[in-house]
Amino acid sequence: MKAEQGPDQAKAPRTERGRKTLRKLLDAATREFADHGFHDASISGITRRAGVALGSFYTYFDSKDAIFRALVSDMSEGVGRAARQALSPSMGALEIEHAALHAFLSFASENKEIYRIIDEAEFVDPDSYRAHYETIGTRIEERLKAGDDNGEFISGLGAPEAWAVMGMNVFLGLRYAIWAREGDPAFEEIARRANDLLAYGIASSGG
Repeated sequence: MKAEQGPDQAKAPRTERGRKTLRKLLDAATREFADHGFHDASISGITRRAGVALGSFYTYFDSKDAIFRALVSDMSEGVGRAARQALSPSMGALEIEHAALHAFLSFASENKEIYRIIDEAEFVDPDSYRAHYETIGTRIEERLKAGDDNGEFISGLGAPEAWAVMGMNVFLGLRYAIWAREGDPAFEEIARRANDLLAYGIASSGG
C-alpha cells in the first residue's frame, strides 16, 4: 500500500502490528466477497473472519467500498508480483512470456477468488476493474516492446498484441486454474503450448 490514502487505498499502517492487521482484513475480505459477493458481504463478516474489532476496520478503511477497491488493487499487485518473481534478466523474450503465464496459472490456482472479485469489480467499481486490466496490459506491452528492441519479436508490436496475449492468459487461467479438471495438462505444458502459439502462430505453412 502507498503511504498516502487514495480512493482505492487503505490508510497506511505505521507499525508492523498494523501491517499485519491490514493484511488480515484484506485476506478476510477476499473470503467474504468471494463467498457472498459484494452486495451481501458485510463489514461485520470481514472483521469476524479477520478476528479483529470493528474499530480496527475503520482505522484502515472508511467503508465496504473502500476495502473492496483496496482488495482489487492488492490482487492486481499480486498478479504482477507473481510474474516478476518468476522472471530473471537472463531470460529471452519468449521465455519471459512462458514464465509469466506459468506464474499466473499458479497464482490463479492458489487464489481462485480473484476471478469472481475482479469480475464483480466491473459493476461495483468500474475504475478499479479497468485499472486492473490496463495495468496488466501495459506490463505485457512493455515486455513485447523489449522483445522487439532486442530483435526477438517482430517490429511494431503494441497494445493490440499485448491485449491479445492478456486475453489468452486470462482465459487459460479460467479454464485450467479455476475450472481445473482431472486429466488436464500440467501448467508447464499449457504455458509451453501457448508459447508455441506466440512463436509459430497457427496458420499452415502451406496455406
